[in-house]
Amino acid sequence: MNERLLLTIIAGVIAGVIAGCAVGPTYQTPAVETPVAFKEGRGEWVRAVPADTLERGPWWQLFGDAELDTLASQVEVSNQNIAVAVAAYAQARALVAEQRATLFPTVNLDVGANRSGGRGDTPTRSSYQVGIGGSWEPDVWGRLRRGVESSRAGAQASLADLQAAKLSAQGELAGNYFNLRELDTALSLQAETIAGYQRTLKIAQNRYDAGIAARTDVLQAQTQLANAQAEQLGLERQRAVLEHAIAVLVGKAPSNFSIAPRPVWAGVVPDIPLDVPSTLLQRRPDIAAAERRVAAANEQIGIAQAAYFPSLRLSGSAGLAAASIGDLFSASALVWSVGASIAQTIFNAGATGARVEGARAGLDEAAARYRQTVLAAFQDVEDQLVASRILQSQLVLRQQAAQAANLVEQQVLNRYQAGQVGYTEVVTAQVTAQNARRALVQAQSDRQVAAVALIQALGGGWRGL
Repeated sequence: MNERLLLTIIAGVIAGVIAGCAVGPTYQTPAVETPVAFKEGRGEWVRAVPADTLERGPWWQLFGDAELDTLASQVEVSNQNIAVAVAAYAQARALVAEQRATLFPTVNLDVGANRSGGRGDTPTRSSYQVGIGGSWEPDVWGRLRRGVESSRAGAQASLADLQAAKLSAQGELAGNYFNLRELDTALSLQAETIAGYQRTLKIAQNRYDAGIAARTDVLQAQTQLANAQAEQLGLERQRAVLEHAIAVLVGKAPSNFSIAPRPVWAGVVPDIPLDVPSTLLQRRPDIAAAERRVAAANEQIGIAQAAYFPSLRLSGSAGLAAASIGDLFSASALVWSVGASIAQTIFNAGATGARVEGARAGLDEAAARYRQTVLAAFQDVEDQLVASRILQSQLVLRQQAAQAANLVEQQVLNRYQAGQVGYTEVVTAQVTAQNARRALVQAQSDRQVAAVALIQALGGGWRGL
């Protein structure tokens, strides 16, 4: 027994020494080409490291809308897409715990009792056993540890996916909310336009009744009024669709959810720093998720390569066996065993090599996806920076156009009442003024939506860094 125990101890020491010989490549983050500065800004880039777990804070509060604050706070709690991501992250964490358990021995306890006999003179016999046994596969080539690291990287990717789901849902909510408020203002303007068209129709009718205008003036005014009323119904439909979308985003049935109209609404657009720190891009959860999946793929290569080498398994057991319970715990009832086994695949027609090559291809694929994600992120930030800049300039021009169109509309209407111009000029002036007012409201909403998109592109805002 002493010799066997000594051999077991020696085998354990040898396994511990060899365990440092893990096979497989050392992980390195894939290199990507990073610009030194924004093309559409003055910020400078730094080499990115994942910082997606930094607290973003309630970035939607930058827009100064209490109702938006209330809605956005409900997204994280009630949105079912986020609930899916939460469950996926919980599964990934459980997989890490399961994989980590493979590093430790497995211990089993067996307890049994048997009674046997037969006919005639065959005596009845009883036997009782109590045994404890264990087995352990030392992680000689690092296969198990790489499995743990791969699972851990997968869990980190799931966490980043969760953050991406939250950011996406919150950004979609904010965008829908601002578009809904733009429709509230558009509906208010449309109501004013309809009232103006009704007054114009009355003027045309009075002039026709007085015999100083043709009936076509009345017909044109009726056509214009009916089209405006139909357009109002279309705006109401668009608003209802957005309201339904917001209900789903906050986890409520559309039939049990409503947002009160706000005809007078002045949207707030947060000031965007001229020098946006490049570190903000590091917070994008989609980049973090892609990078973690590269790390997981890298570990799979080592797992596949470990199959080239033999596996070692140690086992041992000790137990008690006797014909009666009273004798079960006597010294003579003790039985034990220890053992070690080594297994090596001799021939599998190249299956191991194929798995290694497949794992390497998987790493190449994950690295390419990571680089593409980073490039797309650069493009996203640049797109939203130029959109913010252009929309701000467009807003000023839209304001000037709306003011001029309103003056033209009033002057042409006055001249029509004085009989100086035909009704066609009135229609043209009114349509132009209506389009200018709508374009102004749309420009205000577009600036807010672009600001939301920029915040998403930057990984959740720039405040608090």
